[in-house]
Amino acid sequence: MSELMEMLIRRGFLWQSFEIYGGMAGFIDYAPLGNGLRRKIENLWREFFVINERAAEIDTPTVGVEEVFIASGHATSFTDVAIECERCGRVFRADHYIKEKLGIEVDETIEAVSEVLEMYDLKCECGGNFKKPTRMNLMFSTTIGPGRGKKGYLRPETAQGMFVNFKRLADYFRGKLPFGVAQIGRAYRNEISPRQGVIRLREFNQAELEYFVNPKEKKHPDFEKVKGDVVRLVDKFDHEHTLTLGEAVEKGIVAHEILAYFIGKTRRFLLKIGIDDKKLRFRQHKDDERAHYAVDCWDAEVLTSYGWIEVVGIADRTDYDLRRHSQYSGEDLSIFIQYPEPIKIRKRKAVPKMNKLGPVFKNKAKLIAEALQNAELGEEIVVKIGGEEVKLSREFFDIVEVDEEITGEKIVPHVIEPSFGLDRITYAVLEHSFDKDIVDGEERKVLRLKRWVAPVEVAVLPLLSREPFTSKAMEIAAKLKSEGFYVEYDDSGS
Repeated sequence: MSELMEMLIRRGFLWQSFEIYGGMAGFIDYAPLGNGLRRKIENLWREFFVINERAAEIDTPTVGVEEVFIASGHATSFTDVAIECERCGRVFRADHYIKEKLGIEVDETIEAVSEVLEMYDLKCECGGNFKKPTRMNLMFSTTIGPGRGKKGYLRPETAQGMFVNFKRLADYFRGKLPFGVAQIGRAYRNEISPRQGVIRLREFNQAELEYFVNPKEKKHPDFEKVKGDVVRLVDKFDHEHTLTLGEAVEKGIVAHEILAYFIGKTRRFLLKIGIDDKKLRFRQHKDDERAHYAVDCWDAEVLTSYGWIEVVGIADRTDYDLRRHSQYSGEDLSIFIQYPEPIKIRKRKAVPKMNKLGPVFKNKAKLIAEALQNAELGEEIVVKIGGEEVKLSREFFDIVEVDEEITGEKIVPHVIEPSFGLDRITYAVLEHSFDKDIVDGEERKVLRLKRWVAPVEVAVLPLLSREPFTSKAMEIAAKLKSEGFYVEYDDSGS
């Protein structure tokens, strides 16, 4: 155990979950001081990304119905390749085990893992052989309700709760883009073999902002405030750059102003809470690791005793999430954008021939005529009436050109998402704050935390543990508590 971790356990920052039952990898408890520290970090995050942005915070369930995760793609794609030992039955995440034992990177495919296992005759730590690699879904499944119930999952991210509420949120913001929606809460990932303490957890805390924008307007009104900030960037070709955010956008290293703005805002937040600027960088996802629907994605990475670890992901997710949920739910998740001035366009449209429709379709003729107004044009047009498809040949309609004035258009917004891993951030702050000094010839271990995140704001320590010192000290402590300070009182004199 590291000196830091020993101190964090002893002083009441982090404890092993279920310790009296032997513990369980991938879970930690926040002890009193650790919980206070994380809460302070959360509150500063709210200040940076909710209060000072055009954003609102919501809170949605940690359990979601299966349909949500089928639409999001998690039900099929949220997987890792696992390898299981034939002898001892232990299961490992394949790419991590191979990197640990052989020091090489491997593609996360069953074929690539199988090839490496065979080529190097890689064994389990017990000496046993591995079974064929398999894909394992990382969501925790559950049943909602008694009996057969309804299949559900513990959410792997807070984001989906915001996407499925888009219609309500758009109304809340009066249909005006851009707007942001934030959520802080628990998420779950059934890690195959978590081995890095607080870095890889099965239950973790996230703070996410979904910033909805017009895809044609990816500029940020406050970009001027951060464009002069100098940042350390590692691009997708592993080239390192130290330059301003304005230069990063001009040179095309960062895709657009909004991404650059949130890189700058994220950097300022991390420095504010105590991350060492010399141990902070932003790394761009390579083409083969970036989600297929994303325009660009950057990770804020912090150097720790575990190496460089990702603590924030900043991605342009385009319209992928809203389109998927629209497709699977049948709901229209677009938004109407009004033009500054109406514009005139010339368009072709179908004009129904009522003298032909009436005799053939009788009482449905009027409904068919209305449906024709917005139908896709062709030599044959198909319209839906009460769930029934009706095919119409050219004898039932004419196609004419008309001038039309339009005041706006429907769009599906794009989403730029800064996603923060609060547990990793909290640990990184502790590690970057850890120090040693010498007092009266003795070494002591200290945490040099920024005062605005320190869990104990005031300590009241009477010089002597007798009256009138103790009563006066208790009076001072009570007064401070009534003003909202977190106060530690100790009259033991130790």
